Formats: sequence, C-alpha cells, structure tokens
Amino acid sequence: MPDEQAATSKALYLDDPYLRECDSTVISVKDGKYVVLDQTPFYPMGGGVLHDTGVVIRGQERFNVVYVGKFAGQISHEVDAQGLSPGDRVRCVLNWDRRYKLMRSHTAAHVLISILCKETGALVTGNEVGVDRTRFDFDLESFDRQIFMTFIDRANELFQKDIPVKWYELPRDEAMKIEGVVKLAAALPPAVNRLRIVEIEGVDRQADGGCHVRNLREVGRIEFLKAENKGKNNRRVYYRLVP
Repeated sequence: MPDEQAATSKALYLDDPYLRECDSTVISVKDGKYVVLDQTPFYPMGGGVLHDTGVVIRGQERFNVVYVGKFAGQISHEVDAQGLSPGDRVRCVLNWDRRYKLMRSHTAAHVLISILCKETGALVTGNEVGVDRTRFDFDLESFDRQIFMTFIDRANELFQKDIPVKWYELPRDEAMKIEGVVKLAAALPPAVNRLRIVEIEGVDRQADGGCHVRNLREVGRIEFLKAENKGKNNRRVYYRLVP
C-alpha cells in the first residue's frame, strides 16, 4: 500500500495537456469521495481556470469526477460515489471536449490580455476561464468598447496564423526579469525556485500553471459578449469561443 503521507500526485497535464487518460494508483481517500492519485491528467481548479471533469474506472465500476482541487499540495478528485480505497489501480479518463475548450479559451485569454496590457497598461484584477464564456477584470479608468473590439479583431487575426505555443521552466530569478511575466495585479508567482513559463512565440510570455493548445490556429475565433463597470477603475469583459 502507498505511503499516504510521503506520496504526492504527479500532475501529468503540466507536461502533456493533450493526455486524455492514464493508469493511476489511489494514494488516499478522505470521507469516501476525495481521492488522491499517484499521477493524474485532471487539472485542478486554479488560476481562474475551471477544473476538469471525467471518470475514474476500477474494473467495471465507474466513479464520475465532479470536482478537482489542490489542497496542501495534493490534487484531490471529488467523485460521486464511495468505494475507492488506497492501493486501487484505476484508469483515469478526461472529459476531453470540456478540457479542449478550456485549453483554447485559456490560450485566447493570454493573447487578448497581452494585447490589452500592452496597449493600455492595465493589469488583470480577476478572471474566470470557462467552457461557455470567459471573463476578466482589469484596472482601467475609462473603457472604450470600440477600442476593445479592435483588440478582439487583432486577437482573431493572430488565431489565423501558425504561431507555436510552448511551455517550459526557468529559474525564478531569470523568469522574473521577463517584462510582463506577471499580468495579474497585486500578485506574484508561487515562491518556488523554478517557474513554469507559457510562451506564445512573438506574442507573450508569462508565468502560468495551466493547460494550453500547441498552436494559435487551434483557438479558432472569439467573439465579444458584453462589458460591465465593476467599480471606479475596474472593468469587466466577457467573450466566448465561436462555436
């Protein structure tokens, strides 16, 4: 049986966000439904990006994964039924359609936010990358919808180009020298020795621990939905992937 205290989950999505399923071993189970695995393809809720869903299979039994979070450094999978035990060998299968939409939306967010930050100097104050729509808040005294629409158009032009997206680690000191590596207001990357960088070639580089597509062509197109004022200097915009 695994050592429940010493073992930690390996986040397979960091190296390969296209991995749809894998075999794993249950490390621990809390309250019958919070499951920690030795390795997982499931992305946990974080960084404003929604968690993955899917299924954990043991033999002929299926346990639906309804929520994934990270607590005390462990990735916890909430399943909809009891029955899993430490030491069980299982097969993890992602809801791939959901994951892929989130990947496309997340990469789109990086492009759009990069354009916004460069053109206005604004920083992001909050975000939520979703399946049906994405929203982000930014600190800007005045908001011109027509100007923002030009940012959407510029992003869509980039999504028609063959532009690689890659991710890699850098020593923290080196990473923090990259201009614009942090685009979230009043935030710093985790206090770790190495930071994971997501680079959209010639467009943007920033610290990020999420899942992205490998090329901007995969994003497709996005469309503006609405804008709101959320305070004196806080603006909120919504967009979605074009079906």
